[in-house]
Amino acid sequence: MEAEKILEPGKLSFDEDTRGGLGRHLGLTSTTFLIIGRIIGTGIFSTPSSITASVGSVGAALMLWVLGGLLSFAGLCVWLELGCMFPRSGGEKVYLEAVYKHPKLLATVLFSTQAVLLGFTASGCIVFASNILVAADHVVTPWNERGIAVGVIVAVTIMHTFAPNAGVGVMNSLVAIKLAILVFITITGFVVLGGGVKSVPDPHASFCNAFAGSVMSGGPYATALFKVLNSYSGWNNAAYVLNEVKRPVHTLKIAGPLGLGICTLLYMFANIAYFSAATPQEISKSGITVASFFCKVFGLTARRVISVFIALSALGNVVTVTFAQSRVNQELAKEGVLPFGKFWASNWPKGAPGTGLLLHFIPSFIVTVAVPAGDAFNFILDVEGYPASIINLFVVLALFILRYTCPDLHRPFKTWIIVPFFFLIAQGFLLTAPFLRPPGGKGDTSLPYWLYPIVGITVLVVGGTWWLVWRVVWPKLGKFEWVETKASLRDGTVVTEFEKRKVA
Repeated sequence: MEAEKILEPGKLSFDEDTRGGLGRHLGLTSTTFLIIGRIIGTGIFSTPSSITASVGSVGAALMLWVLGGLLSFAGLCVWLELGCMFPRSGGEKVYLEAVYKHPKLLATVLFSTQAVLLGFTASGCIVFASNILVAADHVVTPWNERGIAVGVIVAVTIMHTFAPNAGVGVMNSLVAIKLAILVFITITGFVVLGGGVKSVPDPHASFCNAFAGSVMSGGPYATALFKVLNSYSGWNNAAYVLNEVKRPVHTLKIAGPLGLGICTLLYMFANIAYFSAATPQEISKSGITVASFFCKVFGLTARRVISVFIALSALGNVVTVTFAQSRVNQELAKEGVLPFGKFWASNWPKGAPGTGLLLHFIPSFIVTVAVPAGDAFNFILDVEGYPASIINLFVVLALFILRYTCPDLHRPFKTWIIVPFFFLIAQGFLLTAPFLRPPGGKGDTSLPYWLYPIVGITVLVVGGTWWLVWRVVWPKLGKFEWVETKASLRDGTVVTEFEKRKVA
């Protein structure tokens, strides 16, 4: 592969791709917060209970959280190497285009199918709505829950579209609140361990013989690790918006490890705090772990306060994901793989990708309103993550291909080769774990446990089918070929377009 072609993936040059929009307005703090805000959702507040129930002991649960952090850092190193080589928005889209150039545009279309159809934020909106209703002491019903959830996604979309600078400010503020919550949990845990809480007579009980009761079969550990890794997901969030980051290579190399490092440290402290206040058996039965923790330490009156904390954390996740996902949608539109690319690539009206935000809003709205609560909704959320793991697998393979074919290519950041191997194993696990029979043969829904990865694969097959129709079947039947042209929007944004040209 020629170096100059590798460093210019896709149809747009680096200069063309970075034109238009808000310019480089995200500094180190905002970029770090973008990563933290994506990672810290509701997982750390709720999943420790199910993870402990799966593996049976404190020691085993804490080891999985450490392993999850290490695997996440391995993935981050892969994305840092590729992101510093290709410092432009789009993340996986860019890295796939750089390596998988043939068949032409297939990698881009496959990624766009996953990103557009499954890039919704419905779960965060629903979690916010349900917890706000609990905090307000209102009965949660499907109608008021969905009404508030729709209001959230509408408000966030409008904010990022018409007041983009305020959107970044709100995003950073919500991340600061999340960090404050986890720091407060950490400090409270140390107070409990120090014997300062009378309602916890023996705060060290969980840590004595910490591995007692550990499960001996592999299946539960696979299920638990899958949940841990989902709680860490989002370490690659900055890669989606690099066109808007000041000094992108320098900032990415600092913000990535800093953001993930802060989250990993706080995750470990939070788990230790949970176990200081309750036994593994109590944690396993707690449901929302943080609620059980605060009720044990502060009494039942703390439950409504905790609901506010969880709601704010979910809202911060929605704001952060919406910000980044809209930029991915815009990059796909600029590449010409979305119909009506000029429209979806627009930065109307205030410099932010307003139509990219609209494209993110549509599936989020549909899933929130149309998918019934319960098993159907949980199933859709499970489907959402599986194609992303397939994409990640091909990204890490792309790094190995680039290492082999272009060893002398300039790499502002280069990780040890063992690190991508470690991450490759993790992706292999994430792709096979859903097919492992869970205890009792039942997953987290009443549907067959193996169904959601099959549906996830089907989503990518749909994308491949569309590529085949668009690039092969349609031109052959219509006796034309696609000719690439480039158009500039009012603010300078460059968009690739495909026009028909008759062939003899």
